[in-house]
Amino acid sequence: MNKIGFIGLGVMGAPMAANLLRKGYLVTVYNRSAGKSDELAALGAEVVATAADAVRGAEVVITMISNDDAIREVYYGASGIIDALAPGTIVMDSSTISPSLARTLATDIAAKHSDFLDAPVTGSKPAAESGTLVFMIGGEERVLEQTRDVIMAMARKIIYMGPSGSGQTAKLAHNTMVGIHAAAFAEGLAIASNGGIEAASFLELVQAGAANSRFAELKTPKLLERDFSVQFSLSLMLKDLRLSSALSDSLRTPTPVLEAVKSVFQVGESMGLGDLDMAALVNCYEEWTHKRFSDYTPQASEAAIAAVEPAVSDSEDDKSDRRKSERLSLHIPLKLSVYQWEQEGSFSGQLIDGVLLDISGHGVQISSDQPLETDMFIVIHFPQASQLPPVTGRIIRIETNGTQFRYGCLLAGLAPYQRLQLEEYIKRQNVTAD
Repeated sequence: MNKIGFIGLGVMGAPMAANLLRKGYLVTVYNRSAGKSDELAALGAEVVATAADAVRGAEVVITMISNDDAIREVYYGASGIIDALAPGTIVMDSSTISPSLARTLATDIAAKHSDFLDAPVTGSKPAAESGTLVFMIGGEERVLEQTRDVIMAMARKIIYMGPSGSGQTAKLAHNTMVGIHAAAFAEGLAIASNGGIEAASFLELVQAGAANSRFAELKTPKLLERDFSVQFSLSLMLKDLRLSSALSDSLRTPTPVLEAVKSVFQVGESMGLGDLDMAALVNCYEEWTHKRFSDYTPQASEAAIAAVEPAVSDSEDDKSDRRKSERLSLHIPLKLSVYQWEQEGSFSGQLIDGVLLDISGHGVQISSDQPLETDMFIVIHFPQASQLPPVTGRIIRIETNGTQFRYGCLLAGLAPYQRLQLEEYIKRQNVTAD
């Protein structure tokens, strides 16, 4: 089997397709959103305009899509997979979806005289890039054997789980544990940090002790450098936890820990962390405790802080002149998410109005009629036109003028791609201002 149709070129799909190309397979690729196939085309992939076009002529079709709704669109929608299948085609879905949908796909594909494997993976982006994913397979073993060489071009291990839907059931059980590990990681770090333990020392202990996990090994360097670029996003993990919760309900399996962890991930998504790596869950605990676990700030400097917090000895004229050269004056309405403890074990959140007064690469000045506190972490929701994701800021200065409060905030823990987006926004506003 040499001709592969690959559909879904996201964080996982693109490197998986690249590995197939490097192993000599003829790969036709399709992605619902444009612009993700250029690198694969350079490796020799044929790029097509629809899912149906990717299926035609393929011996094996692989899909790697985000969720159940997207799978239904790609399989059953206009120019979808099902209608384009030729008899004898093998279809593998490596997404994480509900086991019931996987069984429906198997039935409908069998009606087209073709075969289906639910074949989700574990290993996240680094393993996808290195071709060392672990595949968990549901479906007929004879079909697995026919596709083993194709799968091993992307994998280090294949585990057969049982009939259709079993691969997805195993994946949801597995990701339940991963989500719990992530929350345990953040919570243990919160205890240590607020007890005066340095994050680096505590995480060294974790990796040397019984609390170690693959999650801790992968995320420790990212956390210490406050790098929340995506290996597996917080929103996707929350999606998997929701699927696992629904599955456990259908199986009448009690899952109190899953439900608690799902709630923490829901808070993280509501704080604007969904598009970041799931390690960004630590930001929830930082906001609740008003304490950062790591002081590392990429490209931070005294000058960056000074851009937000001017020296007390500056005259008003000096401050005005300096800010004209260092900062961009704005007057843009925005929203701020604020989370505070109510009592032991619970918290409340509110969304308040603010105005963005000025902005630099590392800090912002915001005014609001709501009183906040120094060192409080807030989530800043920029105007939709900015195309900026929500970012976390720490309040380092407060000025009061009647009923209005002016807050100087350092932007905390920006992922590299967010920093680039922020810089581009500043440039666009500078052009407009000129």
